[in-house]
Formats: sequence, C-alpha cells, structure tokens
Amino acid sequence: MVLFQERSTLLQKSWAPCARTGFIEKINCAKNNKVEYKSCRSSWIDERLFWRFEGIMMCLTVVLVLMVIARQRTLDHLASEKVRRQILSI
Repeated sequence: MVLFQERSTLLQKSWAPCARTGFIEKINCAKNNKVEYKSCRSSWIDERLFWRFEGIMMCLTVVLVLMVIARQRTLDHLASEKVRRQILSI
C-alpha cells in the first residue's frame, strides 16, 4: 500500500494533467485490459465554478449593502423624529 501511495504521489507530481489539481483517477479499460490514469477534475470547470461563486457572492454583497443602507436610513429617521418630539415637548 505504501508503494502505491508513493508511486501515486510521484505520478501526480510528474504527470502534466495532474499538475493543476493533484488528483488522478485510475481507469481500467475492459476491451484491452489497459490501465490509464486521468485527471479527475478539469481546471476550466473549476475556474468556471469559482467565477460563478464569486458572481453570486458579489450579488449577495450588493443586496445586503442595500438592505443595511435602507435600515440605517429608517433608524436615522426614527431617531430624528424622537429628538424632534422631545424638543417640541419642552
């Protein structure tokens, strides 16, 4: 088992498609009994998922900032009304 892990680690470091992800998948071909290795994840899929996540987070940030601004305006208006009522009662 240790020999396979060392070989797998060496293969990951030396095999070009695994350089970006570090993951490999062992494929046994049934037709010709050939063993192949391929990278488990595609880098362009990972990049697309990353930018989709970034886009969603940016949209969520804008929505939450607008909610905070609206809430702050409401609280400021309530505070100024309270001060105005206190001044009028004197």
